[in-house]
Amino acid sequence: MNHTARRKSSPATRREDGFTLIEIMVVIVILGLLATIVGKNVIGMSDEAKVTKAQTDVGQIYETAKLFRVKNGKVPTIEDLTTPDAKGQAYIENVGKDPWDNDYLIRETDRGMFEVISWGPDRSEGTEDDISSRIEKKQ
Repeated sequence: MNHTARRKSSPATRREDGFTLIEIMVVIVILGLLATIVGKNVIGMSDEAKVTKAQTDVGQIYETAKLFRVKNGKVPTIEDLTTPDAKGQAYIENVGKDPWDNDYLIRETDRGMFEVISWGPDRSEGTEDDISSRIEKKQ
């Protein structure tokens, strides 16, 4: 008697390995739902991250400009902050652009005061989404 002989099974009892079309479609639908949920959260966070970066940059430029004003007695420009002094040191190596690819601006306000500004997501000066170093309480 041959011990290695195969058992013959009827077509009704034979089971194929693998996934059915329904199982694959369910997995695809679940992955699509997850991608939609994650995508919405990631896209929203990108805009918030840009605003946060601009706020941080504006704050750092403002603090550096205050130091420049104390040492030099004038409100600086961005160029003043990035130009090396006689010792070859600049207040800031490179200011760069804001997250929307605009230059930061230092504007003198009143009585020797100044503010640092990013024009924000709409890239237009003087609109509600401008990011400024000026602390104003909206009432």
